[in-house]
Amino acid sequence: MLLFLSHFFNHKARLWVKGRENIFQVIADRIDTGKQHVWFHFASLGEFEQGRPVLEELKKANPHDSFIVTFFSPSGYELRKNYTLADHVFYLPLDTPGNASRFIDLVNPRLVVFTKYEYWYHYFRELAERNIPLYVISATFRTNQVFFKWYGSLNRKTLSFVTHFFVQDEFSKDILRTIRISNVTVSGDTRFDRVAENAASPKHFDDVRNFCAGSNTFVAGSSWPEDEKLIAEIVKEYPSWKFIIAPHEIKPEKIKALESLLPAGSSLKYSVVKGQITQTRPSESRVLIIDNIGMLSALYQYGSIAYIGGGFGVGIHNTLEAAAFGTPVIFGPNYHKFLEAKALIEKGGGFSISNIRELKSLMQKLQDEDCRKQAGKAAEEFVQNNKGATGTILRFLQNS
Repeated sequence: MLLFLSHFFNHKARLWVKGRENIFQVIADRIDTGKQHVWFHFASLGEFEQGRPVLEELKKANPHDSFIVTFFSPSGYELRKNYTLADHVFYLPLDTPGNASRFIDLVNPRLVVFTKYEYWYHYFRELAERNIPLYVISATFRTNQVFFKWYGSLNRKTLSFVTHFFVQDEFSKDILRTIRISNVTVSGDTRFDRVAENAASPKHFDDVRNFCAGSNTFVAGSSWPEDEKLIAEIVKEYPSWKFIIAPHEIKPEKIKALESLLPAGSSLKYSVVKGQITQTRPSESRVLIIDNIGMLSALYQYGSIAYIGGGFGVGIHNTLEAAAFGTPVIFGPNYHKFLEAKALIEKGGGFSISNIRELKSLMQKLQDEDCRKQAGKAAEEFVQNNKGATGTILRFLQNS
């Protein structure tokens, strides 16, 4: 009810509600309900990018199979609703007994893959009762999760319906054993495969390349206001550097607030200058604000240093996209739930800061080109050394 009421006031909530209107009729009209499908579900865009290597390799190995993709969040669905390797893309109806039964009747999946998060009791139970294989990939588990609490019996029951788990680390496997779940393989994180593939053949943006014009460039991805206050201070201190800022939210009021933090006349919006920055007419501005979506994963190729936002809030965003390009990665203090961030710090390719003083000190250190290159090499090697999860999962699925 709260979600229904909120949709009148929140754009994402409105999309969430509208996307599920008459959803079963939409599905029935679009798919061949007498045909079996391979079903991949993702919570949002991040999980899609994480599970995408498995989907694409499975499609390559089974080109005649029909693939259905579902999302929980509008941020995933709206960006990937036209994904070409999926035969159909839908919002997932709410997790109720009736919805689960009806959806599975329509989709008729021969196997199902969920990525990292989202454990839906009724969907999982319905799949188990019909003996439809259900796999969870790139999963991680921690002791503070509800599955391992005295009151988490229903959540533990949900896990019992999974055919096989592919987890990122040994700790996740060990903690699952404490609740008598042993159908687990430590495969690693499929994001490494995805970001390595992206770095090997990234999309290029002539405007961005010409904006950088050979200068040292600081790329800030998925920045929040707390991050942007710090970045604005660095902009003032390093006049010879170029800065690319891709905010997490690109609403006009958010972009305007970011612009107000920066020195007057120092910034350009990508939407305004797209197609206008050339080698013969480079920009004299020092800050390029990316006010659209879908570019970020390729922008890190232009960076000398990357800053990943979210670390002063609920948690950092994707550090691996930048690391894959051999770029030192900086992020805020809230990174401890992210295995890859902790590992990047241990390897010398990642750095956490808690305030402007620490960021200024780190930037001073990274002015040394050898130091910067060494950190970037450590970040890239970390990604390269952790590839292979997709292959492990595919071999298991193909042999099952």
